[in-house]
Amino acid sequence: MFNDINIGPLTLHMYGLMIAVGFLAALFLSEYWAKKKGLDRDILYGILVCAIVGGIVGCKLLYYIVELPQIIKDPSILLDFKNGFVVYGGIIGGVLASMLYIKKIKKTAFLPYLDIVMPGVAVGQGFGRIGCFFAGCCYGARTESAFSIVFKHSDYAPNNVKLIPTQLISSAGDFVIAAVLYFYLSRKHADGRVGALYFILYGIGRFAIEFLRDDYRGSLGVFSTSQIISLAVVVLGAVLFVRTGKR
Repeated sequence: MFNDINIGPLTLHMYGLMIAVGFLAALFLSEYWAKKKGLDRDILYGILVCAIVGGIVGCKLLYYIVELPQIIKDPSILLDFKNGFVVYGGIIGGVLASMLYIKKIKKTAFLPYLDIVMPGVAVGQGFGRIGCFFAGCCYGARTESAFSIVFKHSDYAPNNVKLIPTQLISSAGDFVIAAVLYFYLSRKHADGRVGALYFILYGIGRFAIEFLRDDYRGSLGVFSTSQIISLAVVVLGAVLFVRTGKR
């Protein structure tokens, strides 16, 4: 795939474009559900700002934690702000920053907003993974299957070999998760259960797809760092799902 597509004098950077499309889709859908559920859209905009700032900080901070042994060997890694982001760090940082904003500044209930935002997050991630596909990052293991992708000009994935299209699998999974969450959101439910369901479904999906990926992501024993975090996220989601049901 080509990350940069030239249309006359215009160059489209597909990874950035897909991130932007995902963000706008998440914003539009969250606005729609905020209005439908009678929630304050001004608070929603504040959440999105907090999620962006907290997400960027979280992405980078978790990357530094995962890469700590390499950073000790080469501290110049700390100055590389272009590369080195961990998706789970963004999710955790975005959720925590939004929660602090709602509880400490707006002093209102957090869970109803969590429920309308997280399905949009899944949609945004779906578009983001399409961006990964164009860029060639987050690539899969080598395969002889017909269900494969061969990169020719990637700066990240091995070129000219068949790879499992993990980016497209992840993208499809994210859109399926979003559809399930929106279906659940449209039904009567306890506050917080949609958000909890996101953590459970995304954590399970991410744990599974990690077995098919071949890019370096850090490891703890036989599991990648992301798989360890996935297990914790699934447990968190399950606890939240049960506790909100008892309220």
